[in-house]
Amino acid sequence: MKNSFHVTTSGQCQFIDITAEVQKTVTAAGLDEGIVIVFVPHTTAGITINENADPDVQRDIIMHCDKLIPQSSDFRHGEGNSPAHIKASFMGSSVTIIVSDGKLNLGTWQGIYFCEFDGPRTRKVRIKIIEG
Repeated sequence: MKNSFHVTTSGQCQFIDITAEVQKTVTAAGLDEGIVIVFVPHTTAGITINENADPDVQRDIIMHCDKLIPQSSDFRHGEGNSPAHIKASFMGSSVTIIVSDGKLNLGTWQGIYFCEFDGPRTRKVRIKIIEG
């Protein structure tokens, strides 16, 4: 069973809908009822569940994160990517989704988003499936 996949980002800040990839993993595992934990093992990337009907929502989130945590601040971290670390902490590193009848039990307008804050990069997403 495949418990991880890679996401390749093309911009410094970017949201990528990974809902279909997570569903594919759940389907391949044969999970009918349980939960799935989606985890991002990176300190400058995060994960969130949010609206997937209007791409302007992701644009708006990125824009306001940039206003709250500007690139040109007085940060001391030597790599120069402190804003990415802070944004990733705000988003969080994991989400938990209920699985019912083999399907992710998301709301009508919800999708799972990988949140890149220090790209472009190739990143890993890990999945834990728990039956029950």
